Amino acid sequence: MPNSLLIKGKGISRQIKSSVIQSPLAGVTDKIFRKFIRRWAPESLLFTEMINATSLNLGYGVEKINQISKEEGPVGIQLFDNRPYSVADAAKESESSGAYLIDINMGCPAKKIAKKGGGSALLKDPSLAVELVKRISNAVKIPVSVKTRIGWSEKDKDKNIKEFLLRLQDAGANMFTIHGRTREQGFNGKADWNVIRELKEQLEIPVIANGDIYNINDAIECLKITKADGIMIGRGVLGAPWIIGEIDSALKGLENFKKPSTEEKLHLIMEHIDELIFEKGEHGLLLARKHMAWTCKDFDGAQNLRKNLIKAKSSKEAKDEILLMISKLKNKS
Repeated sequence: MPNSLLIKGKGISRQIKSSVIQSPLAGVTDKIFRKFIRRWAPESLLFTEMINATSLNLGYGVEKINQISKEEGPVGIQLFDNRPYSVADAAKESESSGAYLIDINMGCPAKKIAKKGGGSALLKDPSLAVELVKRISNAVKIPVSVKTRIGWSEKDKDKNIKEFLLRLQDAGANMFTIHGRTREQGFNGKADWNVIRELKEQLEIPVIANGDIYNINDAIECLKITKADGIMIGRGVLGAPWIIGEIDSALKGLENFKKPSTEEKLHLIMEHIDELIFEKGEHGLLLARKHMAWTCKDFDGAQNLRKNLIKAKSSKEAKDEILLMISKLKNKS
């Protein structure tokens, strides 16, 4: 099983001491959540939320790329757009801010992204996709990666996607992350890891497998089938920021990984609330609700606690509910 990753850039190559990567997730993988992931995964490549290149050039979202210079460990920046010059300029700005690499989103199935010509829409415009890769590759020295899917629909996931990826590789892409679903599937059905393996066999640059990887067994099975150079964890990290480190430790044969207890998970929720309140004011509680809901599972009383936390009108009320649950758990033990 791979436990490290070499990505060769045009001028700078990157050696990552982990083959487990955190996926960019809109509205989730901000600097606070990345800090929690980093606690268990000190060597893994983490990503910002995807950033619109044109908006960045206009000054919006600059704080998202400036933050990474203060973070420990490798952090990549994912950009999306359909304007080659805008993406190239955004890539240069990201490189100057300390990006470990630049990733181009060519797989997001969201209509609001695709209708603007970004994300998965680029699967239907290979010439533009090639131009984007060329522009970025010529603009920066750090590696340029592409995150995409196995095709737009079932009928084109074999021939068309192979040609698409080969053209992007020739244009200067240094790594691919391939989600094993088509754009039409969204997140429905099962990820097709066999197609990822077929694509891997056709390509010269590293391939990262993505889709339906939620635990150690999934990771091992995915790598066994795809023969990929690494894996990327997306939705599996929701409510479980330790999963990247847990899988990484398992692939490296380490036996000292300590998964957080239920009480530690609850303390993590409170810490997350505090961080978001400090960053966003009381609005941070609204942002914390999804994280609270994702984390409150697999223990007695989780469902009721989740309901109470979502209804909480203040951070104090939410933390009081958590402290009450911790007290109940201690009394049971």
